[in-house]
Amino acid sequence: MTSFETPARHAVNPAASGALRDEAAEAITEDASGAAADEITSWPGYAPTPVIDLSNLARIANVGAVLYKDEAHRFTLGSFKALGGAYAVLRVIQNKLAEQELTASAPELIDGAHANIVSGITVACATDGNHGRSVAWGAQMFGCACRIYIHENVSEDREAGIAAFGATMVRMKGDYDDSVRACARDAEANGWILVADTNAGGGSPLVPTLVTQGYTIIVRELLDQLAEPPTHVFVPAGVGGLAAAISGYWTLRAGKDRPRMIVVEPHVADCVFRALKTGTPKPLGGDVNSFMACLSAGEVSPVAWPVLHQAIDDMLTIGDSAAIDTMRLLAEGRYGDPPLVSGESGCAPIAAILAAAGQPAIRSALGIDTRSRLLAIGSEGATAPDLWAKVVGSRPDAVGAA
Repeated sequence: MTSFETPARHAVNPAASGALRDEAAEAITEDASGAAADEITSWPGYAPTPVIDLSNLARIANVGAVLYKDEAHRFTLGSFKALGGAYAVLRVIQNKLAEQELTASAPELIDGAHANIVSGITVACATDGNHGRSVAWGAQMFGCACRIYIHENVSEDREAGIAAFGATMVRMKGDYDDSVRACARDAEANGWILVADTNAGGGSPLVPTLVTQGYTIIVRELLDQLAEPPTHVFVPAGVGGLAAAISGYWTLRAGKDRPRMIVVEPHVADCVFRALKTGTPKPLGGDVNSFMACLSAGEVSPVAWPVLHQAIDDMLTIGDSAAIDTMRLLAEGRYGDPPLVSGESGCAPIAAILAAAGQPAIRSALGIDTRSRLLAIGSEGATAPDLWAKVVGSRPDAVGAA
């Protein structure tokens, strides 16, 4: 059994419910999820991402099954974020055209419809990497301009991956939350459309809601792919958009019969953990930067919060050393499963599963036993390939080929 240097922490969300109410019920609806799915599944290159059965890891963890939803294969972007940012870009362009009583479908925009108007639209967002890549990809695909704000800790290869889609890059001092607030201020001052996955720094709640609705496709795929439902779902937190989509839509579809929903965060960036434990979201103080780069968030998204508050059952935080070792063991196929290219944040749910397996009190508190079927939402592949290769010791394309 893997033994991590820093133990995991666990807490229960006392407000967890089997139904969505009020703002949560307005954000996660069948109609909104269906509209996003109808749109995104029609885009060139769409395919459901695979579910990998890690049977040997399940044996090590002493559970019935460990399943890994591998978002490394989402379009060409390498993460689940492809489902949210680009979808929101499409909708804000269509809304802008509607102001002039014009319409255009995604294929029409891809073919250059209303280019004289669309090219004058600028979308902007702040990012740790993956959301910005999705927004930049969507802007390039649909024909508008794009500005992406990154903070000083974003890796150069993540920056290059975003810039490759034609975005203007703005690197600034501070952390992710600083870049969120700066981008929101500049967007308002310059007339850009803010396409953020959180409205913590300002802006309309409409766009981060669209982003979250795009992510619900993951659950729709899983319900078709799984022969039987999991008992537990481990999902990375960050600002909370993905966790809200997974837990909220599964709650919408299954109510109290949904799997037990568990969010995973770094010890140093535990904004969701603290918010759910106390019932009140508050910005974190101090340094929130973690090896799990895309989870280095210090403030819960206000749009995601009502859903998280009702649909998440448990919270786990893990140390960076757990993520580092888990990224390596997945790449190596250490326990005999096929090697997996899982990024710094994508591996966090598996790290949490292994941590829970090694801490009997947490395993018991989560209700995990030898019959449990654990699903990990593997949110990203090697979206920072140079960093990934440095940590693992081989290039991600070589591991993927193996």
